[in-house]
Amino acid sequence: MYVEGQFHDWCIADEQTPDDELVQALKWACENGANCTKIQENQPCYLPNTVKEHASYAFNSYYQNMKQKGANCYFNSAALLTARDPSHDVCKFEVIP
Repeated sequence: MYVEGQFHDWCIADEQTPDDELVQALKWACENGANCTKIQENQPCYLPNTVKEHASYAFNSYYQNMKQKGANCYFNSAALLTARDPSHDVCKFEVIP
């Protein structure tokens, strides 16, 4: 739920990170608290089918689900925080205040 005036942030893949590093970080995120079901084939966040897009979704899922437990948006410098909602079309990136 969006509350007007409340600051939200999302964790996304850094465009400068090579794909091989993103793949490793994506795998780690999916195994450690991210909900990666929406980036599977035929799911709302599968397209565009790029490593960067899938990593961004997984990084954000991990960050939103685990930040209350002290998690950060780092992923070995493969990720960064943004105040701009990365959701697109039917793919909604969750935000947990």
